[in-house]
Amino acid sequence: MMSAVNDTKFNSAVFLLTGIPGQEDVHLWISIPFCLMYVISIVGNSVILFIIKTDPSLHEPMYIFLSMLAVTDLGLSIATMPTTLGIFLFNSREISLGACFAQLFFIHSLSFTESSVLLLMAFDRFVAICNPYASILTLPRIAKMGLVLVLRGVAVIFPLPFLLKQFRYCRANVLSHSYCLHQDVMKRACSDIRVNYIYGLFLTFFTVGLDSLLICLSYVMILKTALSVTSHAECLRALNTCVSHLCAVLLFYTPEIGLAVIHRFGNSSSHLLQILLGYISLLVPPLINPIVVSSLSASSAGYVGVEPYCVLDSYI
Repeated sequence: MMSAVNDTKFNSAVFLLTGIPGQEDVHLWISIPFCLMYVISIVGNSVILFIIKTDPSLHEPMYIFLSMLAVTDLGLSIATMPTTLGIFLFNSREISLGACFAQLFFIHSLSFTESSVLLLMAFDRFVAICNPYASILTLPRIAKMGLVLVLRGVAVIFPLPFLLKQFRYCRANVLSHSYCLHQDVMKRACSDIRVNYIYGLFLTFFTVGLDSLLICLSYVMILKTALSVTSHAECLRALNTCVSHLCAVLLFYTPEIGLAVIHRFGNSSSHLLQILLGYISLLVPPLINPIVVSSLSASSAGYVGVEPYCVLDSYI
């Protein structure tokens, strides 16, 4: 009889999502800024995609990368919006296991894809400053890069829902966020989660961690190249094209890495801190990136580049 209960536990179980603990009475008021954030994110990124698509003069590498960033931001907003607004507007906390696994798949795959896009944008900044622009980043190469980064984001996350599906969930089913994350869901299992733990840690270090390291390396090389320019004005102009992208990088990686570390190593940390970092990591970048990329486009408009000296030349 006990075995039958355990066997049916998985099929009937649901997770309970969390809004902001202790603020349930004002969830309806809290929903107002969340609704505004989602509307601004969706409209802002949609406008960027529309402008880039309809203006032939913007069919260049930099703007194609911006459109990739806008698509991933739209995806993240759409993936988190139903459950987040469901909690704050209708107090709908329950989510089935299947829906939860699907949501975490899209959230994590889109997050890794956005990390790849930011890496490509860093490389784009380096090429724009150091080399003839179109000689390296041709449209066919950009299309291949985009396909590869999407496949990477999907492939590395694809095993996770199937691994989670094998577990029995007999512990407290209350999740820490208003959406599903792998590191949060796996802690609710009463099975051996070592494979998920090690694989999740591997993904964090060798996707987000590696991408952030390569971005730092790109900017070290950009800085070295810019400082080699004799003209102080050209040096500042070159570095100015990177400021907006750096803001987008910091906005994405700081809460993303912080949340991953807290979930795995910060068991004694404040639960409110986890919730705050979760909202920042998934809601703020899609909201701010349209502003950031508009600034990036403005600062890069008409930029010809510095003299054809490049640090990369010494490595070729």
